[in-house]
Amino acid sequence: MTEIDEYGDRLKVVGWLAVLVIVVLIARACYLQIYDGEYYARLADGNRIRLIPAMAPRGNFFDRNGELLVVNRPGFTVSLLPLNEPVSDEVVDRLSELLKMPKEDIQKKIDAHVGFDPIRIKTDVAADVYSVIEEQKEKYPGVVIETQPIRDYILNEEGAHTFGYVSEINDVELEKKKDEGYKSGDIIGKFGLEKVYDHELRGADGGEQVEVDVAGKPVQRLGRKEPRPGDDLYLTIDKHIQEAAEKAVDERLKMIHANAAAAVVLNPQTGEVLAMVSRPAFNPNLFARGISVKEWNKLNNNPYHPMDNKTITGEYPPGSTFKIVTGTAALTEGVVTPGEQIFDSGHHWIIPKGNADGEALGWLDFRAAMAHSDNVYFYEMGNRLGIDRLERYARMFGLGAVTGIDLPYESDGLVANRKYKEKNFEDGDWYLSETFDAAIGQGFNLVTPLQAAMVMGEIAADGKRFKPHLVNRIVGPDGKTVKEFKPELLSSLDVRPEVIRLVQEGLHEVSTYGTAASIFRGFPVQIAGKTGTAENPHGKDHGWFVAYGPFENPTVVVAVVVEQGGYGAQSAVPIGREILEAAFGIEKPQEGKDKQGKQ
Repeated sequence: MTEIDEYGDRLKVVGWLAVLVIVVLIARACYLQIYDGEYYARLADGNRIRLIPAMAPRGNFFDRNGELLVVNRPGFTVSLLPLNEPVSDEVVDRLSELLKMPKEDIQKKIDAHVGFDPIRIKTDVAADVYSVIEEQKEKYPGVVIETQPIRDYILNEEGAHTFGYVSEINDVELEKKKDEGYKSGDIIGKFGLEKVYDHELRGADGGEQVEVDVAGKPVQRLGRKEPRPGDDLYLTIDKHIQEAAEKAVDERLKMIHANAAAAVVLNPQTGEVLAMVSRPAFNPNLFARGISVKEWNKLNNNPYHPMDNKTITGEYPPGSTFKIVTGTAALTEGVVTPGEQIFDSGHHWIIPKGNADGEALGWLDFRAAMAHSDNVYFYEMGNRLGIDRLERYARMFGLGAVTGIDLPYESDGLVANRKYKEKNFEDGDWYLSETFDAAIGQGFNLVTPLQAAMVMGEIAADGKRFKPHLVNRIVGPDGKTVKEFKPELLSSLDVRPEVIRLVQEGLHEVSTYGTAASIFRGFPVQIAGKTGTAENPHGKDHGWFVAYGPFENPTVVVAVVVEQGGYGAQSAVPIGREILEAAFGIEKPQEGKDKQGKQ
């Protein structure tokens, strides 16, 4: 065979292959146009593929002992699948009547929507709504029922300010977070730990592809991607102490006819927060299921502000609890010796400021003055120190700044100082009477309950200040620890150990023969404490109590404030005792529990 013949044969093979490919393509085209023509015409005429997201369950909250605090439950959400055509007025009208929801609210959600994700109209609807929509699909074109996890705060109001709440993302939040993968209709943490750890808690949504016809009615499901649950939070909170603190606060408020209070319990050696209570409170389940206008107005119009976490946003004059700072400063600076006797005649000899009810306690040394919370003695300490040194020691304790706890909206309080007055008052001169006020925690001084607990914790921990925190560890869906939080030492008091010991002994005597002795008589655990009564220009005085125990090896610090509760020994100390009983496992109340003292 010649070379030319061989080349010709090859051309024939290639030619036949080309013919075969053309025949196959023609046959396929005929098949698609004739046999499956109607099917593809239907797709071209309006069928759409829609992705219905499957919301990931948020991570659960557990207490330090593994007890559940916040979980999820299944719920039904009514959504609209967005189409190229506007949603008809008839569908909006039917949904409005079925969901008992204003038409304007439904239309607002529709108008604000962009993209192809479902428009979530109402969350956590009743089963009968689900039944109506499923049975009458022809009347609700484009309407689907999504099964979604709904946040369930199983303790209701208990721990609400700490746990926070979730709700649908709003326009402002969406604008800030759209680059982080958030989209319209997402559920987002709005408050408390839900807000701070939203990224860890939210998980990753899944979804399913659904084919819908031109009317928006689902035709068939094409595929599904399972959502990834969010990470769980194991908190420092002790559920037993939290419940006891909530109960103690509620019962005392009812007994003395007060309306607002806050309590903090923490471990001074680690900064772990064991309990936080703020009253009045709210039920975060209201937000998880979609709060009504009526319910929101009830909360928003409450004059005692149930939405405020008073443990970190409430700023109060610290009253006599500030004498811890004044006493530490006076001993450290050497303006007084522990044994020096100062005479209390009922008022100070330079400025006629005195004790509550005009009490005169006679000759007092440092420990006795601390135990009996003697104003005249600490006025003199302020006189000897001056406002600048008082300010320096208050800031050394961490006052006038946020503690850094893992909660949003923390207030920084205020330390009395010259610059503040110069900046905010027409008469910017500083007067000795203002130093006197500052020395006993009045005047310009403001602290949050958490800051008050922090100060007491520093004395309990021999001068060490640990950052308060609420999360021990973050655990993934596979049970593996993602992140663990260790105690973080923020600072140490620049104070001699013998000074701290003297302050500790004075605080111990508060509970043995001082202002809290009657209520703690017979208490089986040795504690240190400090009562306080803070003047309030808007009503009755606020009552304070801070304490720690056991005295020789402190593991628990308590701070309690009762708004307009009067003397701290009457309002706050009984709450503190109840909390300490729970923390130390003391089941039977001891004799003397209901006796009352002053300041």
